[in-house]
Amino acid sequence: MADRWDQLRADEFPVTGDWVYLDHAAVSPLPRRSGAALRSWAEDQERNGVVHWPSWGKKLEAARDAAAGLIGADRGEVAFVNSTTQGIGLVAEGFPWRDGDSVVVPAEEYPSNVYPWMNLADRGVTVRLVPGREGRIWPEDLAAAMDATTRVLAVSHVEFASGFRNDLDLLCELCHARGVALFVDAIQGLGPLPIDVRKTPVDFLAADGHKWLLGPEGAGILFVRRDWIERLRPLGVGWHSVVGSYNSPDLDFRLKPTAERWEGGSFNMPGLQALGASLGLIRELGPEAVSARILDRAAEVRELAARAGWRVVGSTRPGDVAGIVAMECDGVDPAAAADALRAQGIVVSARRGRLRISAHIYNNQDDLDRLRVAIEGVRRRGVRG
Repeated sequence: MADRWDQLRADEFPVTGDWVYLDHAAVSPLPRRSGAALRSWAEDQERNGVVHWPSWGKKLEAARDAAAGLIGADRGEVAFVNSTTQGIGLVAEGFPWRDGDSVVVPAEEYPSNVYPWMNLADRGVTVRLVPGREGRIWPEDLAAAMDATTRVLAVSHVEFASGFRNDLDLLCELCHARGVALFVDAIQGLGPLPIDVRKTPVDFLAADGHKWLLGPEGAGILFVRRDWIERLRPLGVGWHSVVGSYNSPDLDFRLKPTAERWEGGSFNMPGLQALGASLGLIRELGPEAVSARILDRAAEVRELAARAGWRVVGSTRPGDVAGIVAMECDGVDPAAAADALRAQGIVVSARRGRLRISAHIYNNQDDLDRLRVAIEGVRRRGVRG
């Protein structure tokens, strides 16, 4: 298996020639095949304009099939979006709210999974923020925040700053027993963690592809469970939202019976083709194998952090961890530490007062050894901002 990952590193990830790249929870480098998809599209567009659009459309639909397969959805439940934020907004603004309704959200969510719900205040919807405790989010605290007015629980599969993994199976049971819909921001979960929306019946899910899925920015997916498609108000409708042709002489406003009704106009064609190539790589490797490798890399990072004199922040219980490792060290400013590591060719992030490490499948032992030596040096020097 080690040879498999080494070969993948050599074949698909030219970033390793210049960087120890450990920032996949921010923006991933592209695999070689995905970069080739972008370049191929650009050359075709330069030389041929729209002549080959039908073949692009076939690649787009292959990407839809790959995305649906990754999460166990029907292809008719998957729409393409240009960001997780757009997907959240389509659900938040399209939900059938009533004056006095409430939404429950963990307090440590990424802002894009808070602000769209707060933006509903003028429609009589309130947001209840639930703080974490002991490095994790407790389902019983989320349950305690719900009452008869609660219509949606909005959570991340994996919290961006702490790396805590929410138990989606448990949250589905909690929500559906109360008649509450579950929305999942999956951008930090897809890749490190498999999800099957048939076995884990979340109502909505959104994720851009530019983090753990190894795609480019601006190409992502929105999952809307089939029994919600007719209940969720479609926004941004256009020529692609309806069953008829844009070229018909008569208007015929009949929305598609699938999630494609949220795809109003033209697509990010190069980005979605590249995302399809990245999803193809994950499919070839096997989502379970990809998950196991990422979780193994994260476990190695937690161990080396302790050896280097850093504290891993948050719960480290096996069911609570994912691909993100957050750490801190007395006398070290995380943002300054990230800059110091970047100067040594090691790419990481600082998030909410912590150093955040996010390794992927191609990161090898040499990468992790370089990280350990570098953070030991930062600790000894006491780097400050």
